[in-house]
Amino acid sequence: MAAACKMDLTFENGHKMPALGFGTWRAPDDEVEKALNEALEAGYRHIDCAPVYLNEPTIGRVLKQWIDGGRVARDELFIVTKLPPHGTRASTVEKFLKRSLTDLQLDYVDLYLVHVPFTVPEVDGPFLTDDNGEIVLETTTDHVSLWKSMEAVADAGLARSIGLSNFNQRQIQRVLDNCRIKPANLQIENHIYLQQHGLVKFCKANGITVTAYSPLGSKGIEKLLNREVPDLLDNPAVKEIAQRHGKTSAQILLRHLLQRGIATIPKSTNATRLRQNIALFDFELPDGDMAELNGLDQNVRICDFGFFPGITKHPEFPF
Repeated sequence: MAAACKMDLTFENGHKMPALGFGTWRAPDDEVEKALNEALEAGYRHIDCAPVYLNEPTIGRVLKQWIDGGRVARDELFIVTKLPPHGTRASTVEKFLKRSLTDLQLDYVDLYLVHVPFTVPEVDGPFLTDDNGEIVLETTTDHVSLWKSMEAVADAGLARSIGLSNFNQRQIQRVLDNCRIKPANLQIENHIYLQQHGLVKFCKANGITVTAYSPLGSKGIEKLLNREVPDLLDNPAVKEIAQRHGKTSAQILLRHLLQRGIATIPKSTNATRLRQNIALFDFELPDGDMAELNGLDQNVRICDFGFFPGITKHPEFPF
């Protein structure tokens, strides 16, 4: 049960985050309920959520059942959620966090992230689109005033730590230059084909931990993106290293990230794979394997926000 706690990343404020978490993106209610129960059973304690995943009320019900049933204490859990794209302005930070807390049935989250560095109009329901089917944008996003509101929810105890997601180095630097509370974490796409060594190094130099999403490549979002994406699990070098260690390809990809000092949040709704993905602490990749995996970097971004038509026109589009 304690498998997930074998490796933590420590924030500059002293709070610890389990380096291996459970991702919940693109897990509809029926799937996420079953999978989250399986994940908690397997020992996951770091749970990554977001309002735009449309499943926080279900996640909240499961967490409440586990806490009320005495199966897990609140302080054993590390719950992450995010300020959605339609809330990325100073005036709506507290409102959206409180909405997530209500849905998750919690008094606080352990980490609250700004999900994206751009803003779309506030709506209930799907994002607004124009006659061409493109997302309607708010042309400016004031990261400085936004971050002051993030600091305010941290001061209020609604979030133990605060951070960023999908921000680029320039955008992070703007926050660092104007902050009272530094971002504790940056969540970005990171895997063997998109290792982002420069950005990771920048974050570490500034005391910001990094969490990798899509660590296994998110092959499942092909239909959403309407294009083919590479299959990381089928990479010959990865398969060969996995065979050598008697591990799965997924375990090799996840262990590679952990040994780079990066947290990661693989998502699976398959009970067997869930358990395999957390069984990472009984082996270590030698330097030669790490070098080989580092050499696979191709700067290939899979989650390029292509499912938000027109978003690249926003001045704060980060990629």
